[in-house]
Amino acid sequence: MAIITGAASGIGHATARVFADEGARLALLDINTDALAEVASEIGTVCPDVFTLTVDLSSRQEVETAVQKVIEHFGALDILVNNAGMAIPAAIDDDNYAYAWDQSMAVLVSAQAWAVRAALPALRQSEHPRIVNLASTEALGATRFNSAYTVAKHAALGLTRALAVDLGKEGITVNCVCPGPVRTGITDAIPEQDKAVFAGRRTALRRYADPEEIAHSILSLVLPAASFITGAALVVDGGLTIRNA
Repeated sequence: MAIITGAASGIGHATARVFADEGARLALLDINTDALAEVASEIGTVCPDVFTLTVDLSSRQEVETAVQKVIEHFGALDILVNNAGMAIPAAIDDDNYAYAWDQSMAVLVSAQAWAVRAALPALRQSEHPRIVNLASTEALGATRFNSAYTVAKHAALGLTRALAVDLGKEGITVNCVCPGPVRTGITDAIPEQDKAVFAGRRTALRRYADPEEIAHSILSLVLPAASFITGAALVVDGGLTIRNA
């Protein structure tokens, strides 16, 4: 049984489809009620046991309440995928920087910690407990005028490593996926020509990823074959971080 946050679009939507195809029972959390219902309807043909909750992931109370409702509904929890994401580019001296900072920290870091805290009692009862946090290649570097997002992604990676140490003795694995450029709602506004130029200059594979490619990476970290992997940052970036020229 798996929880996926930010499941209404992008990587979360793709992860819900991939997990459904593997026969998982799913709880899908997102702030977008209508889009969430569409995802549940889409995967319902292969995964009849889908539970959806509209959640503002910037709210600690809503995150904790939602996870508790999921556990009450299913009576168990094996996998937590902290996928929810957003991006508010802002330079340090922009008028909206405080908002960008607060939202980035709340959704990209704090929500992950609150979800883990709420999920722990049920995860401790699972035979194969798994936590996967989503970060970004921004956790490994930085992009101009994006410091709030970059700091939050560094923090998500740090949270992953710290929790892997804290929870390892209980057999709970905690890993992180760091995607590079992906075709999601966050990158929709970038013109195709600009995407092609960026990918050609920066990635070894010369393209953006499809969300499904990230979803399969997430799946790989919750399979039995990944039982001895914890505290890892799985970089899925088409070679962006290794290309110098």
